[in-house]
Amino acid sequence: MSGRGNPQMSSTPFPRPDWQHSWQAQPRRAMLFDLDGTLLDSAPDLAHVANVLREQRGMPPMAVNELRPWVSQGARGMITRGLGIGTDHPEFEHARKTFMEVYAECLSRHTTWWPGMDAVVEALEANHIAWGIVTNKIARFTEPLLKDIDLYHRCAVVVSGDTTPHAKPHPAPVAHAISSLNLPPQAVVYVGDDLRDIESGFAAGTWTIGCDFGHHVQEPLPPQWGADALIQKAEDLLAVIAKS
Repeated sequence: MSGRGNPQMSSTPFPRPDWQHSWQAQPRRAMLFDLDGTLLDSAPDLAHVANVLREQRGMPPMAVNELRPWVSQGARGMITRGLGIGTDHPEFEHARKTFMEVYAECLSRHTTWWPGMDAVVEALEANHIAWGIVTNKIARFTEPLLKDIDLYHRCAVVVSGDTTPHAKPHPAPVAHAISSLNLPPQAVVYVGDDLRDIESGFAAGTWTIGCDFGHHVQEPLPPQWGADALIQKAEDLLAVIAKS
């Protein structure tokens, strides 16, 4: 990788115009995905859990689309948005434990592909490009979910939030995936719908693609993340793969 992609020289992600050419020049390539809100639409199941907690507190349910912008933050996002309590609130830890217990019972009831991502994965497989997942969702939930929807065996690598000592935005999870694939970082693209994904991938030395799927409400917004590319729909990735 050129010096421009070296995190030792810049800790803040920035777009590198030659990323696609550099990635395609590699003899073996891979594409990694964040899970919630990127590869999968898990908002219905996560929102259901948030509404169970709201009901326990005598609060009316919230619509899935009201909670969707916080899905990439997992339980923390669902609790802070759904219950209006921050991580420093005395009830937060109890709410988090309850959230985990309820979520374990409904991991895959309504979770499905993010629209168009099934075609992306099929294109990667058809082009013999390895693909995998790097998520902050802990393995207790990641692995059963992927097995429930018959994806686990198709992944070249799965890195959960507790696979390494650090979660994203630390580079450790993405770096672990790169090592497992036995590829150089410049042969890997990481796709995610949160700034933490871009920070983690950039710091680990990969190319990065940000997902601007229209539901972000928190700043910085996707154009400010410093990703190498932004997509507005999953199908935009097909053009990247087609040139490989």
